[in-house]
Amino acid sequence: MRNDTRKLERRPSGGWIRWTENLIGSRKLAIALMVASAVSGLATYAALTGAISPEGADPLLILVLLNVDLVLLLTLGGLVAWRVTRLWIARRQGSIGSRLHSRMVILFGLVAATPAIIVAVFSVGFFNLGLEAWFDEQVVTAFERSRAVAEAYLKDHQKFIRADVLSMAAQINRIGPKLTENPDQFSDFLDKLASERSVTEAIVIRRDGKVLARTKLSFLLTFDPMSNNLLERASRGEVVVLTSNDSDRVRAITRIDNIAGTFVYVGRFVDRDVLDHLERVTLAVNEYEMLKAKSSDIQIIFSLLYLIVALLLMVAAAWVGMIFANRVVKDISNLVMAAEKVRAGDLTARVSEGPEGDEMGSLSRAFNRMTSQLQTQRADLIEANRKLDERRRFTETVLFGVSSGVIGLDAKGIVFLPNRSALDLLGAKVGELTGRPIVDVLPEFAPLMNVLRTANKPMVQDEVRIIRKDRARTLLVRLTAQKEHDSIQGYVVTFDDITELVNAQRAAAWSDVARRIAHEIKNPLTPIQLSAERLKRKFLPDINKDNEVFSFCVDTIVRQVAAIRGMVDEFS
Repeated sequence: MRNDTRKLERRPSGGWIRWTENLIGSRKLAIALMVASAVSGLATYAALTGAISPEGADPLLILVLLNVDLVLLLTLGGLVAWRVTRLWIARRQGSIGSRLHSRMVILFGLVAATPAIIVAVFSVGFFNLGLEAWFDEQVVTAFERSRAVAEAYLKDHQKFIRADVLSMAAQINRIGPKLTENPDQFSDFLDKLASERSVTEAIVIRRDGKVLARTKLSFLLTFDPMSNNLLERASRGEVVVLTSNDSDRVRAITRIDNIAGTFVYVGRFVDRDVLDHLERVTLAVNEYEMLKAKSSDIQIIFSLLYLIVALLLMVAAAWVGMIFANRVVKDISNLVMAAEKVRAGDLTARVSEGPEGDEMGSLSRAFNRMTSQLQTQRADLIEANRKLDERRRFTETVLFGVSSGVIGLDAKGIVFLPNRSALDLLGAKVGELTGRPIVDVLPEFAPLMNVLRTANKPMVQDEVRIIRKDRARTLLVRLTAQKEHDSIQGYVVTFDDITELVNAQRAAAWSDVARRIAHEIKNPLTPIQLSAERLKRKFLPDINKDNEVFSFCVDTIVRQVAAIRGMVDEFS
């Protein structure tokens, strides 16, 4: 519940900050301030010259316009400082477009400042020449007397404040080290010491600028810059006494011995009576100047106001230039960031196109059209790749079930797709074939590859004998070239194991040869047998001598002819 409450409390604050930043960076505010500055500057000039009132310059009106000029000047100065600070932070962080933004701001600043500085230099020169005629003896005497009174008064206060700061340092040396761990008690103790000595303001400060204790009315001392020379003199034990620029107070600083690197810094305002005396002297001088010449007074006031108005217009011009530069750089930065997204692969990046007829708007629209086309083309490519991948998987599935070996080659003859049958027939693994030239993994196919490349044929076929793992195989190999626009895009190698078919064809051929030989042998057997039987029947009765030998020979012929016939019948 507490977390929810904190979130609700933070949201208005964050929304207020964003609203303020948007207001500061808006074009409407820049135009309004520029118009207000121009109107205020012209009105001030008209009031000084008496163009507004026929009675001449109105001091009250001039004062009002001067205050308006100062308010506008401070406002624009603060906005310019805020913009420069953000630009400096962006450049330190390396933000996109910060360098271009810095160059454009510097350029606009120089364009706005150069004319004003040149005119101001000449104006100050002429103003100084006019001032030389205003310093007569009476005015010099009045200033000398005022200076003498002020110096005497300040010297007295310097003596008093020197004694006071030494006394306070001694007290702090005695008790202060015990209070360094408790800033509130230390501040109360310091406030007590200051009250006892009528010291208006006092602080205890370290060399690094950290305030250890302060009185209730010491906020002015914390903003007074202290130079290294001042701190070095005080660290040597010297009591350094100094006065403020407007001579309304005196200050002193010295070290605290028992707290290393620590100083007590005090201040006291001057007496009001002396200030009244100085005011009376100043009033007398002013009355003298008014009696001297009214034109001189107007000239002095006009010169001062001119500087204010010139500075106001210069800062206003610089502010408008920064707004314009911010707008240009913002568009360029958006384009650069969108281009970085596109480079990273995000083709959905778009930029605001701006109004019609604007150059940056035209560039933004062209960029958006380009990213849209790229996005469409990438979608088409992804879809095409998806279809190709599906087709590839389908082809691989089909090839996986094909009994023939199939190998896909690229245009250089590198293997990129062998199917399972090819791996089984070749006795290899996928890693042994993929990514290697076909002539290296299957050198037996090299002659066919050379024939296909040189003969300019779409397909070649031949029987190739390979030996893998001490086993000889006879493959019927077909090489087909895939051509597109008379350029070979790849090759497809298909082969079948015809080892058994070749052996069967060889056996069938030998069987036919055997039948033919048996037929040729069988044809003369019958006449030979019949002739032997006729010889036995015709000549055996007429042979009286060795008739048994004759009968044995004829029977042997008949018997061998019968044996040969039986053997031939087995082949037929």
